[in-house]
Amino acid sequence: MDEGGLEQVRVQLQEFAAEVFAGLRRIDQRETGVRYLRGLMLDGQRKSMQPMAARLGVDHQQLQQFLTSSTWDVTGVRRRVATSAVGVVSPTVWVVDDTGFAKDGPASACVARQYSGTLGKVGNCQIAVSVHAACDAASAVLNWRLFVPESWDETCVPDETGKVANTHARRLRRQPVTLDEAGKKKPHLRKEVPREELIAQILARRAASKVPADERYRPKWLMALEMIDELAGWELYPPLLTADAGYGQVAEFRQGLTDRGISFVVATTSSTTAQPGHAEPTPVAYAGVGKYPTPRYPDPARSIKDLALDHGAGQAALVHWRERLPAAEGGDRPNGTLSGHFFALRVRPAGRSVREGLPPADDGVLPDCWLLVQWPPGQAEPSDYWLSDLPTDTSLTDLVQLAKSRWRIEHDYRELKTGLGLDHFEGRSWIGWHRHVTLVTTAQLFLTQLRAAVPKAAGQP
Repeated sequence: MDEGGLEQVRVQLQEFAAEVFAGLRRIDQRETGVRYLRGLMLDGQRKSMQPMAARLGVDHQQLQQFLTSSTWDVTGVRRRVATSAVGVVSPTVWVVDDTGFAKDGPASACVARQYSGTLGKVGNCQIAVSVHAACDAASAVLNWRLFVPESWDETCVPDETGKVANTHARRLRRQPVTLDEAGKKKPHLRKEVPREELIAQILARRAASKVPADERYRPKWLMALEMIDELAGWELYPPLLTADAGYGQVAEFRQGLTDRGISFVVATTSSTTAQPGHAEPTPVAYAGVGKYPTPRYPDPARSIKDLALDHGAGQAALVHWRERLPAAEGGDRPNGTLSGHFFALRVRPAGRSVREGLPPADDGVLPDCWLLVQWPPGQAEPSDYWLSDLPTDTSLTDLVQLAKSRWRIEHDYRELKTGLGLDHFEGRSWIGWHRHVTLVTTAQLFLTQLRAAVPKAAGQP
């Protein structure tokens, strides 16, 4: 958006900012907040502080101080943004996802060599987990968390026996060798750091980036549940939740949603194990000592891929789930609807994690749910799988439309990164990162609000 475009919506921006920044006590903080939003929405390749300050005609230290050392409450702003976003979007689903922020150096908060779907490989980056409200017409971010890798948590450093204090951390494996390009073993080149020195390095990095003492490594699915709980504390509740297989394959995550009364349609992997929906446990003979055993299923659980193969590709029906978006200017993408071949069957997810998460029972029966399968014609096996706890009378079309509703989030990330500089923050502090992404989210919500009122308002298509 250029200066002229911003001037046309100046009154709307002031009214919007007055609501979002209502909790900021000082007038200079509220003014700088509006200024930062203007900098994010103004045209320009970089949305880091110095380029934005140059376009705004202010000293970049004013923006830097606002992000890193000012006293305003970022949680209060996030709460007002999330509440407003739900009102603007009127979501049919919430979506859990994560995204990567590529970094060159090691000093930014929680940066590490880790896998990023954004990069498509292991790279030096930060990872953020996000919760979005979405419908077919719009979407908006409700909450953010910065993922804390094991390498940023001294409680994940193993002691002399290999044990770690962090209950969420997997046991770290020492790898004395690596593989070269030909696949042959070669000596491990990295020098092993003594435990005390490694802990001191982690503590120094955390102190330099001002990572709060209570922020520790935990899996991303648990961070998502924490954000859902925080949003519930703000009286915001999902109508239904979707997530990709990185979350959906985790039995504890699905059980966490069930415990919170949240319906879900989540992607999962072909190796997820289950019993057929019609399977019933059989009694086990009492050995004469100890507790009476619970009934057990006569056959071992199988992968959902095997269950889908048994069901057969011939059971798949053509389902249309939404209209194809208009092609970008100059594009040649055809119009029409997006469609694919699907079938759904009832299964009973199995595995130790499933059983451990269930309330006590003595009948041995696993709860059943939907297994939704996409099987493209001519392919030897299915391409995608989803699990859902929606009622048994849910139609196949409804299951497919909900499973495919995650597409809106790619638009969120594209606008947030390409248009609003989500990943352009160059500061190193924990609070600076969270304030930047909160303000970027605020700017996106303002543009979404404009588009809702005037469909051709400025913003990413």
